[in-house]
Amino acid sequence: MTVLTNLAYVKQELEQTCSRIGRQAQEVTLIAVTKSVKTEKALEVLDAGLLHLGENRNEGLLAKYEEIGSRAIWHFIGSLQTRKVKDIINIVDYIHSLDRLSLAAEIQKRATKRIRCFVQVKTSAEEAKQGISPSEALDFIKQLAIYDKIEVVGLMTMAPYTENTSEIRHCFRQLKELQLQVQAQELPHAPCHELSMGMSNDFSIAVEEGATFIRLGTILVK
Repeated sequence: MTVLTNLAYVKQELEQTCSRIGRQAQEVTLIAVTKSVKTEKALEVLDAGLLHLGENRNEGLLAKYEEIGSRAIWHFIGSLQTRKVKDIINIVDYIHSLDRLSLAAEIQKRATKRIRCFVQVKTSAEEAKQGISPSEALDFIKQLAIYDKIEVVGLMTMAPYTENTSEIRHCFRQLKELQLQVQAQELPHAPCHELSMGMSNDFSIAVEEGATFIRLGTILVK
């Protein structure tokens, strides 16, 4: 299957989901997660008309950026080590994994532009999942006000990989409720209009619960 064929399928699913719940498909940004494919496949994504690429490791992002450059809109979607911030901070357009003040301080130190960040929230009980707990997220976001290089555009979460759709939906719904709490604060540094949630196996549920960015890997670039 080509990326173009896969993208057509995803768009059809997205249209059907949005139509069912009264949303517009244009409200949802598709990120092609290219972390496990070569640059040639990422270029195929761009040629198909999808400009948003997601990488979870510095090495993968830097290798692809060397060939693609600013033709793509770059999303760093993995856990970002503080010591590696300097390598990618002025290349990426979005960071989806802001989850600690030490990382925020390093972004502030290294960035030469304002960085659009998603605060990663752990809405799942899985031990392996990372992120701020929902109960601590609002206070954490308020503490980010001192960093003028950071704009909290939204929140990010990862649901468990399970066939239990109720459990998945609960994770996404919890993030949406938290987003509304943040928005109610009207914080200048944290408009928090966006929700990054949903992957290849659960993006339709995420869209139903309010996702505005969905991160799609195997369903697009397999």
